[in-house]
Amino acid sequence: MGETIFVGGGGEAYGVPQNLLLKYGNRHGLIAGATGTGKTVTLQVLAEGFSAEGVPVFMADVKGDLAGLAAAGAVTQKLHDSFVKRAATIGLDLQYRAFPVTFWDMFGEKGHPIRATVAEMGPLLLSRLLELTEPQEGVLNVAFRLADEENLPLLDLKDLQALLTFVAEHASEISGRFGLVSTTSVGAIQRRLLVLENQGAAQMFGEPALDLADLMRCDSSGAGMINILAAEKLMNAPRLYATFLLWLLSELFENLPEVGDPDKPKLVFFFDEAHLLFTDAPKALVAKVEQVARLIRSKGVGVYFITQNPADVPELILGQLGNRVQHALRAFTAKDQKDLKLAAETYRPNPRFAIEDAIRDVGTGEAVTSFLEAKGVPGVAERTLIRPPSSQLGPIDPTLRAQLIAASPMGAKYNTVVDRDSAYERLRARAEHAAAEANAAVPESQQPADRAEPEFRNARRYDGGSAGRSSSAAPKKTASSRSDSIGEAFAKSFARSLGSKTGQAVIRGVLGSLFRSR
Repeated sequence: MGETIFVGGGGEAYGVPQNLLLKYGNRHGLIAGATGTGKTVTLQVLAEGFSAEGVPVFMADVKGDLAGLAAAGAVTQKLHDSFVKRAATIGLDLQYRAFPVTFWDMFGEKGHPIRATVAEMGPLLLSRLLELTEPQEGVLNVAFRLADEENLPLLDLKDLQALLTFVAEHASEISGRFGLVSTTSVGAIQRRLLVLENQGAAQMFGEPALDLADLMRCDSSGAGMINILAAEKLMNAPRLYATFLLWLLSELFENLPEVGDPDKPKLVFFFDEAHLLFTDAPKALVAKVEQVARLIRSKGVGVYFITQNPADVPELILGQLGNRVQHALRAFTAKDQKDLKLAAETYRPNPRFAIEDAIRDVGTGEAVTSFLEAKGVPGVAERTLIRPPSSQLGPIDPTLRAQLIAASPMGAKYNTVVDRDSAYERLRARAEHAAAEANAAVPESQQPADRAEPEFRNARRYDGGSAGRSSSAAPKKTASSRSDSIGEAFAKSFARSLGSKTGQAVIRGVLGSLFRSR
């Protein structure tokens, strides 16, 4: 085990060898540059270096290229010759090898399913994911508060959909406690959830939820596990991609203990396509990212943002990124030239060359680098040839990928969905109990031929607008006593409404959708 990760050099024509000090690996970093300039190779080299030193890594594979970390390099002789030549130039003894990799996939197709519960995601991130307005976000916060008070676990999307239907049906009672709850806002949230479900995001929510310890493993030889999230399909919904990675980063921040400045990071988190995190993000969300970036290093976690332009990252966060690899930036427009100048100004000057010119002129596989030195001081900018990776460049054979997934111990833990008792089941049980009590109080001759339960099973999905329409059909509800909980008030008003034909219409038109067949 060493104390540094060798990133590159350049011999006499360039500058001194560039090394990332492990003790400053949790001081975060930036990999930037235009498309095709070598960011992915740099990312692969850093992941290899951390893994070799026993540091687990998490990264998203947005193009399918990073899977090659699981196989040894030198796939073609032409590539081998090129790598050997570069290795000789920078004084590297190049040894090809594979690295321990665990594949994850939100959709469960190219890796083990990776899930979060709705409660873990929380109202702030869900609001951003659903693009809610401020009033709609307020209603969602009320729903989460109600779930806590009524002991209604929110695990998957159907739990949240059921809870929102409940909120719409009892908007007047809930508004008395938490402020105005508009059924129009509830309907808008429901429709957003349907859009999210149509994108396949329902698979993201549920159990077993991801255990953070499973991202922080080493193999039997002590090498850090490289966790790769398949993101080619996920990138079709960029907001979902950014929200999920931000949730994961927030979970690490909130759950890991303080460790100060360890000799090496506990985990390194690479955030590719980082501009998606900040595009159209509300101020509250950007403030949360700033807080995480500022404080998570004391948890032993290093965060490395990968993006095309440093200007994509807010200035307060950019100032937290101590280890930097800047590949070429193109300067075709006035804005490009301004961004180039700003990027150059963030580096410690080197008297041997003009940093602005170097950033514009470096070729593919070259970069302007600056890593933290002793006492955390930023290093002088250097033109650097990035070292060749030891693992394979590009995707691996699907057969090998399938073999690695099948051999992983994570399959037994995450491949099978668990659907335990939660908000959906508990609200359904309450309504069935209320229906049974109401039917028992109505003479047999007055009971309708069709019972409520078949209606529950066959009703159509709630579309977000039913709550508003049902208010005119349902009889006016009497306010529950102050000693009643919201749940008790729900059961009583539900039971009363069942005693009339109008009440049956309410069940068919609105609440039937809550208890649709699964």
